[in-house]
Amino acid sequence: MSPDVDLTVLKPGRHALRDRFLSLDSRLFEFAAEQHWPYAQRILPRLSRSANHGLLWFAAGAAIAASRTPRARRAAVRGLASLSLASLTINTVGKRSVRRTRPTLDPVPLVRQLKRQPITTSFPSGHAASAAAFATGVALESPAWGLAVAPIAWSVALSRVYTGVHFPSDVLAGAALGAGAAFAVRGLVPTRARQVPPARPRTDVPALTEGDGLIVVSNRAAGTSDRVHALLDLLPRAELVECEPADIAAELDKAADRARVLGVCGGDGTVNAAAEVALRHDLPLAVLPGGTLNHFALDLGVESERDVGRAVQRGEAVRVDVGRFRSGAQEGLFLNTCSLGVYPELVRERDRFAPRIGDWPAGVVAALRVLRRDRHPLQAEVAGRSHPLWLLFAGNGTYHRLGLAPARRLNLADGVLDVRVVHGGRRPALRLLAAAVAGPLTRSPAHAAVQVGRLRLTGVTPGALLAFDGEVTEVGGEVTLEKLPEALTVYRPLAGS
Repeated sequence: MSPDVDLTVLKPGRHALRDRFLSLDSRLFEFAAEQHWPYAQRILPRLSRSANHGLLWFAAGAAIAASRTPRARRAAVRGLASLSLASLTINTVGKRSVRRTRPTLDPVPLVRQLKRQPITTSFPSGHAASAAAFATGVALESPAWGLAVAPIAWSVALSRVYTGVHFPSDVLAGAALGAGAAFAVRGLVPTRARQVPPARPRTDVPALTEGDGLIVVSNRAAGTSDRVHALLDLLPRAELVECEPADIAAELDKAADRARVLGVCGGDGTVNAAAEVALRHDLPLAVLPGGTLNHFALDLGVESERDVGRAVQRGEAVRVDVGRFRSGAQEGLFLNTCSLGVYPELVRERDRFAPRIGDWPAGVVAALRVLRRDRHPLQAEVAGRSHPLWLLFAGNGTYHRLGLAPARRLNLADGVLDVRVVHGGRRPALRLLAAAVAGPLTRSPAHAAVQVGRLRLTGVTPGALLAFDGEVTEVGGEVTLEKLPEALTVYRPLAGS
């Protein structure tokens, strides 16, 4: 028996207001026991059992995340985080604070009663708290998914009274606590809608009401053809070019020769290639996220085909910065990040194993192999002295950490490179972990951070790997990183439009 169960405590003395409330609570319970709602007798007890230990909500979270949209994945994670906080609060504080006995089952028909009666105290309802926490957490991130989940959450809460295991006040208190847990999670990790970006430099672009003049090049390997065709439903006169990854660069060049607006659907690497072509041809870019992470599109504020379609139809766009690296005759652009050291080596190792064992297992194997090596992957000269480095990271714009949320950019036109360095030394895993947890600290024994417009490295180890927007290349000698302020024009719906 759970240690929080103690149903032998003495009943408190009489109190007129409390006694009146408890009497009303009992009458409402008996009223619910007398009702015979269609199909409820078969559905509600089963639904109540399915929510034991949060199993129903974990399954619902998996189903929501399987829709593959970034907002749905965030909603699922937020819902489950809210549920976890609510369950922790209920089991550590709630049921230990008010030791209320369960209702008497006499008024409840036997066919409704659960086969296994709960043995914990009655107040508050843990099932109602979990249901409300999950539904509220999902709704705070995605109102559409919240609306879909709300009837299920309401039914689970109702089932606890219908099956006779809770008084109505237990359910109301549990639901209030669950909703409060969801708002507490939002306080720690703000929803994307509450992370209001600063005003970005707006620019004039063509408004293509039906998409005439827009050519969208789509990476067929991304597996997002349904998203591209949904965009074409909004912009029926736009042209679609689907191709394999090896043909992306050539098809982008062909499209740029005859397009008014260059569109692209794919991951960050594909978007990087499109940005290079758009800059060379002086064209505005329309980005439809079609990769796994879609850092650039999400930081820009574009999440779906509706965002892109609305911006193109209304002629709404902003100018954003572009990062550039140079090493000898080699040159490239980056929209998100550029890094040297451990991370590029990890990417290359992951790509070696991914075709055989899959991306995530390959990432784990790659991390273990890279971190076990006893050599520093990067040597660079700073102020005339050679320094061993585990990692040098340069972000195109300042990366912020909001609450406990992962770092993201709120402004893609701030004119700076966000440079982070992890110094060489023993125990690289601990140094990298400390840098990741601490965020943008100015200086520490393990790492440092600075914001600059241009960075020049000399004495870089020949053959050192450099990763940019998921791609990897080799550099050496002198490496220069710099900003191209407000160089690229990108469609995005403007706030309040």
